[in-house]
Amino acid sequence: MAITLDRTIEQKQQSWLATILASQTFWVLIAVILACLFLSFATDSFATAKNLYNITRNVTFIAIIALGMTMVIVTGGIDLSVGSVLCLCSMVLAVVMHAGYGIELGIAASIGTALLIGVFNGILIAYLGFPPFVVTLGMLSIARSIAMVASNNTVVFQFGPDHDKLLALGGGAWLFGIANPVIYMIVLALITGFLLRWTRFGRYIFAIGGNEQAATLTGVPVRKIKVAVYMISALSAGLAGIIQTGWLGAVTTNIGAGMELQVIAAAVIGGANLAGGVGTAFGALIGAALIEVIRNSLGLLGINAFWQGTFIGGAIVLAVLFDRIRNFRQSE
Repeated sequence: MAITLDRTIEQKQQSWLATILASQTFWVLIAVILACLFLSFATDSFATAKNLYNITRNVTFIAIIALGMTMVIVTGGIDLSVGSVLCLCSMVLAVVMHAGYGIELGIAASIGTALLIGVFNGILIAYLGFPPFVVTLGMLSIARSIAMVASNNTVVFQFGPDHDKLLALGGGAWLFGIANPVIYMIVLALITGFLLRWTRFGRYIFAIGGNEQAATLTGVPVRKIKVAVYMISALSAGLAGIIQTGWLGAVTTNIGAGMELQVIAAAVIGGANLAGGVGTAFGALIGAALIEVIRNSLGLLGINAFWQGTFIGGAIVLAVLFDRIRNFRQSE
């Protein structure tokens, strides 16, 4: 009995270690740690309190949207509209508050806009069979165009009677000096992780990404789940827009431009498989952290900022290569 028990424990330990070492998220985390250590010694300004505060705050906007994007990617879909959705939701919030309404109504209008866009995308994709790429690419253009119309393509920087409340919401640090956006990111990551890991909804998402036909045959409400994940993706962009508006203190129609590429990169680098069926909330955070560390390090090391796309693109290719190698080994 003792020998059997010892062998069982040893097998579980080996299995746990093998799972960790085979995890893409683990190696990306190691890369982030090594990059931070290198930059701490290579520069005098990386490890300063101000720079670390800026890094943790800047990473939140990509990370929050990446949480919703991860759910979409797990189902085998894609959402190219998140940057424009962030812009539109930010502009709706700004315009409503600029008109003299309170922050509560502004946030409600912004969130309602995000959910409406998510429903629109989800219905076209799930019920009408449109390709996710086409639908969300179209929404990328539509949402930013509506934002331009709503603001007459001007900068909005006055937010009515609740102006200071909005700035405190996005730019404050209410808990132990930690930037508010970081707190929101952590809370949303915990909620997303719980949904993916411990709920029937999460199991359905992975089932759809693993094999949509099999999921349908086993009774999974595939269409409803797809609509729900696109609503969550749009909602995450809307929430990030609200927070970023409070942080910046102004909204332009250029806000969020190109952000969809960084969000997808964060999700993929963090371990989400574009083919569907794989992805975690923690991976989305780690992927976003690596992107922000890369962006921050370029300036500190005196490297031209235009190289950022090259580094991020290279990280995506390496992430996909890692996934292909892992799948090849498993197939053997």
